[in-house]
Amino acid sequence: QQVAPFAWRCDGIQSQAAVREEVAAACLTMQLDAAFVPADLALSDFRLLVMDMDSTLITIECIDEIADMQGLKTEVAEITEAAMRGELEFGESLQRRVALLEGLDASALTRVFEERLELSLGAHAMLHAMKEAGLRTVLVSGGFTYFTERLQQELELDVTRANLLEVVDGKLTGKVIGDIVDADAKQAMVESQSADLGVPTSAAIVIGDGANDLRMMSVAGLSVAFRAKPVVQAQANIALNFSGLDGVLNLFR
Repeated sequence: QQVAPFAWRCDGIQSQAAVREEVAAACLTMQLDAAFVPADLALSDFRLLVMDMDSTLITIECIDEIADMQGLKTEVAEITEAAMRGELEFGESLQRRVALLEGLDASALTRVFEERLELSLGAHAMLHAMKEAGLRTVLVSGGFTYFTERLQQELELDVTRANLLEVVDGKLTGKVIGDIVDADAKQAMVESQSADLGVPTSAAIVIGDGANDLRMMSVAGLSVAFRAKPVVQAQANIALNFSGLDGVLNLFR
């Protein structure tokens, strides 16, 4: 059954390990995404959408692009990648990366937002459908409030949370103000937003790509790994490696 211009549904398939492995191998060869979901899965089953920002809702890692203004993109990106793979504790990795930005003019943030930040493929369509279905939209990021607040305004997101960079006399100090938004904070956001809506966390769809997202994904009713690291794909319900964010919509009746 065709459910979208480039999406089909096959009903009555037994979700056995051997079948899943065969389908995954064939789809990887053909650069297609495939998922096994309950036949009656509906978007109306959910009340909350929680998204990561960097390399998920948007195509870039903001801190890497900010570092590029300091000529340090390679050095910072290496730390970012290690943290995303789960090889470094996130809070430590963020502090190390932010420290390298000390002295950078804060206008670099504006340049990154205006010149380099792009939404991931299918983001607008996915968000429109989620809002139409009545889901609360939440953006929680280990990145920075400078970007989440502007995305909240542009995309009319309901709630955002991220880290606040310290700026003194128009320059970054290399420090983050307040508690760092790490994996625990992300999970707590899913839990608190669910509680605020009066629903269990199983009513949440969570989309992420890095190890820092695993805890919030683990409490979700549906976890989606988007262009994600292998450690994340292995633990998520669904992995989207080729389609856009709107590929999530094809999972539902």
